[in-house]
Amino acid sequence: MDEENNIEDVDVDMTDFFLNVESDVEGACINDGHEPEDMEVINNEEFESLDEGSDQDRERRALIKNLGKEKRCSLGNKKESILQKNDNQRLRAQCRGVVPVINKGQVGTQPTTSKSKGKEVKTQKEACGWYIHASRSNPESDWFIRTLNQTHTCLQTRKLRACTASLICKKIIDQVEADPKIPLRAIQYHFQKTYQVGISMDKVFREKDMARKHVTGDYTKQFELLRDYALELQATNPDTTVKIDVCPNGNPTSPTRQFRRIYVCLGPLKKGFKACLRDLVGLDGAFMKGPFPGQVLTAVGLDSNNGIYPLAYAIVESENTASWKWFLEYLGDDLELGSNSNYTFISDRQKGLQIAVDQLFPNAEHRYCIRHIHDNMRKKWGQTEYRDHLWRCASATTIPEFEHLMKEFSEYDKEDCQWLKQIPPVHWARSHFSGRAVSDVLISNMCEVFNGKIEKGRDKPVISCLEFIREYLMKRICNVMKAMKKAKGPLTPTATDILDARKKGASQYIARWNGANKYQVTRALQDQHVVNVRNQTCTCRKWELMGIPCRHAIATLNEMSKDPEAELDIYKWVHKVYWLETWQKAYSFKVEPIKGRPMWPKSNCPTKLIPPPHRTQVGRPKKKRRQSEGERLSKR
Repeated sequence: MDEENNIEDVDVDMTDFFLNVESDVEGACINDGHEPEDMEVINNEEFESLDEGSDQDRERRALIKNLGKEKRCSLGNKKESILQKNDNQRLRAQCRGVVPVINKGQVGTQPTTSKSKGKEVKTQKEACGWYIHASRSNPESDWFIRTLNQTHTCLQTRKLRACTASLICKKIIDQVEADPKIPLRAIQYHFQKTYQVGISMDKVFREKDMARKHVTGDYTKQFELLRDYALELQATNPDTTVKIDVCPNGNPTSPTRQFRRIYVCLGPLKKGFKACLRDLVGLDGAFMKGPFPGQVLTAVGLDSNNGIYPLAYAIVESENTASWKWFLEYLGDDLELGSNSNYTFISDRQKGLQIAVDQLFPNAEHRYCIRHIHDNMRKKWGQTEYRDHLWRCASATTIPEFEHLMKEFSEYDKEDCQWLKQIPPVHWARSHFSGRAVSDVLISNMCEVFNGKIEKGRDKPVISCLEFIREYLMKRICNVMKAMKKAKGPLTPTATDILDARKKGASQYIARWNGANKYQVTRALQDQHVVNVRNQTCTCRKWELMGIPCRHAIATLNEMSKDPEAELDIYKWVHKVYWLETWQKAYSFKVEPIKGRPMWPKSNCPTKLIPPPHRTQVGRPKKKRRQSEGERLSKR
């Protein structure tokens, strides 16, 4: 015990305290220094003999009406009561409050000692006078109040047992619904300020958890309804694919199956993605934040306006080779991809994903996000110059330019360049990309954007999380349709901006015809390219990679405009992916809303789904032990 910082009790004159208490405050029944009144004994036989309409009868009815009100401890009077007897025939309750009495020495009091300014002062406590006794002759008869004393002589308290977590949950459910991430301290402060009742942080945590279950649903029970939810999705959105995988069980007669994975690909999104005419899909995963472990795997593409187009999503146990193979198998079935497909995927360098793509789609083009490569690089080489060299090498569109920039990188830092050469450039350099995807993206931003949009849903139960994603997809289609109405011209707004920027740069080039289908476009000796009009290609490869004419191609069109027989419509040289009608067709398929849970179709599966094991740490994290001065000095 720290004797130097010992805090002594303050000597309080309770008489002065009673004088300063307002007697008209609700629930404040303070005896003003007089002796407590005698208990009022109610004679029920006398009540029955009174004439109706008399003054005594009216007083009797008012008293019975007052007695019929709830006398338990509540947030209004802030008094605690204890049931001394509670059975079918008798009920006896008494207030738990006590009144400190100083130096009275009355019978029935409990003497205690306290220190005040170095002196011992004997204090005594006497029980509160509130008391009620009721009984009845048999279980079928009415209850009668035998004895009652309505006067409280105790003080109000901030610690009430009747202020349970379930009661507080009803008071804070609106706050949790408006802000699910509201801090526990904010709930505690708001409740103490509003109701003048003290609650602990552990109770606040239980209250918030109960309120969250009322708002978002129970984590465990939603696994039992997962099959019903899948049937409702398939009924409201035709051509929807929903697959549920369970953990293998050695006992086939077991009535339960443990949930492992679920895959969802909505039918409208499947049809709209195929209408986009762009064979590019980004793959990524994000952690679930609830009490059960798991990750959300997503497949996101690009639409005609270079905006994200989510295609499929799944909740799996972890991001490994088995889960990615399971996800890509169903994704390939929905997109009608074979083992010899030359589709284009872009993702990070997750080992399980690399193995899954190589095994299922060996002929596919697999791009690595350049940002993840830089994150791995900067663990050892973190200067800005390394990032600039990496980005210049990845942005080069021709192989000679790529090799020239890699040579410069090797001269700057040979060790880092050798580390980068271990990654095949076909995965991260534009110079080695094919033009099948009609996109030259180097980063998987489409997946990062989608993961950011569904972040608030990843801490919800499984069905609530899936519903959060579906509602976002339904809302996003409406927002894109509003942007379509503002679009002007045959191309999407993004394609129009790119084409206008290239038109401005094309004015600085001079095109010379060779008499056939090729043009030599020159601005300087270092910037000289050949455009093939028949094949619609340029040696800079930007037209081939993106599907939008480059500056050299636009300069060629300007030269061709002098020929009256030449086609002057530049939009015909833009790939159909960027046309406005393609964009509108992709979003012509709408995600349908679904009904509430009681109206879902019932699954005929005989087994019941149960959730996976909990995380290793559930609930509030334990507080770290405070280090002593010696431990801190030893670490130094």
